[in-house]
Amino acid sequence: MTKKISLGVLISGSGTTLQNFIDQIETGKLNASIQVVISSKPNAAGLGRAIKHNIPTVVVPYTNHKNIDSFSSAITSELEKYPIDLITLAGFLHLYKISEKYKGMVMNVHPGLIPAFCGHHYYGHKVHEAVINYGAKVSGCTVHFADNEYDKGPIIIQRAVPVLDDDTSDTLAARVFKEECEAYPEAIRLFAEGRLKIEGRKVRIL
Repeated sequence: MTKKISLGVLISGSGTTLQNFIDQIETGKLNASIQVVISSKPNAAGLGRAIKHNIPTVVVPYTNHKNIDSFSSAITSELEKYPIDLITLAGFLHLYKISEKYKGMVMNVHPGLIPAFCGHHYYGHKVHEAVINYGAKVSGCTVHFADNEYDKGPIIIQRAVPVLDDDTSDTLAARVFKEECEAYPEAIRLFAEGRLKIEGRKVRIL
């Protein structure tokens, strides 16, 4: 059994990825504890999921900050109150500028196969709509280490799914999310086991 890993989770919306973490922890598939959930929106539904499971929550409203530096500093200040091994971005819609303290300790999942259909304005259903409109035959999810650019950090795990002729953004999203639910916890487990080594743009799984 891997050692228990302490997570900080950053959300902006419904918290479906957060719920997956909670479910995996409760079933014993993921040996982790969620120390705090930080939301960039006060009305994010994911906050309710955390509260229901007695997980501490904090709101750091994006709109209260004049720039990304100020916003990121406020988040870092909240994270520093807890013993955190790994910060997981879970449907977090903003850039989080990573402090030196947390370098190499921030992960994100993207609902597409990076480097396709990624970057600043590609998130959620916008990714799936773009994939379908382009006529791509495969899509999937990417779990990667986050850096200080959108969707640019080194890739840990990718899982592919077919894009079907009659797909809508909803049906494709459901198929991709099913893969995310396996890939993200897997990446967290590998991190907890000390098996991820960043070498430039590549992540080696030891």
